[in-house]
Amino acid sequence: MSRARSAFSARTVLAMLLVGALAFLLMLYAIGKGWTGDDAGAGGAHAASNGLNGFTGLVALLEATGSQVEVSRNRAQLDDIALVILTPQLIGDADAIGEAILERQRTGDGPTLLILPKWHAMPFPEGAEAESVDGTPVEPAPGWVTLAAADSPEWFGELDMARGGALAVGKTRGWSGLERRGSLPDANQAQALVDQPNLVIEPLVTDSEGDLLAGVLQRTSDYDDYVPYPVVVVFEPDLLNNYGLADRGRAELALALIDTAVEGDTDLPIVFDMTLAGLGASENLLTLAFRPPFLAATLCLLLAALVIGWRAFNRFGPPVAEVPAMARGKRQLARNGAALVARTRRFHLLKSPYEALVGRRVAARLGLRVADTDAREAAIDRVLAARGNAGPSFSRLAADLRDADHPRDIIRAATALRTFERTLHS
Repeated sequence: MSRARSAFSARTVLAMLLVGALAFLLMLYAIGKGWTGDDAGAGGAHAASNGLNGFTGLVALLEATGSQVEVSRNRAQLDDIALVILTPQLIGDADAIGEAILERQRTGDGPTLLILPKWHAMPFPEGAEAESVDGTPVEPAPGWVTLAAADSPEWFGELDMARGGALAVGKTRGWSGLERRGSLPDANQAQALVDQPNLVIEPLVTDSEGDLLAGVLQRTSDYDDYVPYPVVVVFEPDLLNNYGLADRGRAELALALIDTAVEGDTDLPIVFDMTLAGLGASENLLTLAFRPPFLAATLCLLLAALVIGWRAFNRFGPPVAEVPAMARGKRQLARNGAALVARTRRFHLLKSPYEALVGRRVAARLGLRVADTDAREAAIDRVLAARGNAGPSFSRLAADLRDADHPRDIIRAATALRTFERTLHS
């Protein structure tokens, strides 16, 4: 076993893990908040729109007064115990709108504020100049719109609470209600409930002609065990949208309408629904992982990840590298071959090759060039005899190796031949 040097330092690995964890958490937060990259604030009459027909001003106004405000893309939050503000569009689903209102009345989750739309809006032209309410030139911001004609939503007449009621858009000299009075930003295109044969909506704000601009749905006796929360309907959206909140009087009226809806409960959360505006977001596993009852399992997984990371960074030294099963090199190759011969006990196969190998080396040492084995052994003996060699002759040692049969005798004869060679070299 050996210790391998790590390619990255512990600080580098820790930095990579931290960056990855932060990026993962940011992705979870972005998914939960609906940061999809789409420009949801352009053109629509909803809480994410900063155009004249949008309601970002109302969101900011409520937040500034200390209310707990949330813009929701989750349809499940229609069941929250809160004031839910519904902002459907001109082209809407009457069944979905009516079901949302009826379900909140049935379950008693909290009051509901329905703001009807009326404006046809288009994106603000590029390069066009814009002016504030006092005529000062301003730089157009992303999401700004220009308002075209006003039109009443057709789906209103299909709601059960309408019961034959009719909307109309026309001129008015002003509005009054909730101990206040004032004018609309566009007095020529005011939307009001002009026909209410069954008188199911109690007036809160009316125009100078006596038509209904905002009211509260009468509480029926269908609920025996409790009194349902109020449902406030605002027929004139300019009382609450960004266009209308440019005036202090209408801003104060907006707060009064909210206070009427919550019946003075200032601690009640306020939820702006985006699903009826077509901007809902479906549930996903990443968001659910951080909500009960899955939150406990998520925390356990995060704790396990922290323990694994702590254990990895507290390991003693770099990781241990395994030694190769087969060593490389000529010497190791010879050792592996010898080990194979020893395991198979085939020593007799080495006699002739080893004798020939030693004979060639001795002949080369003596300057002899004889290829035949017998002739080479005789030539070696003659040269050594001429030099006065007193030891055993090479031919006799070679013959002893060839005649040996037992492994012990073969090794002894081979050792004697190797000793003869070393003596000659010295």
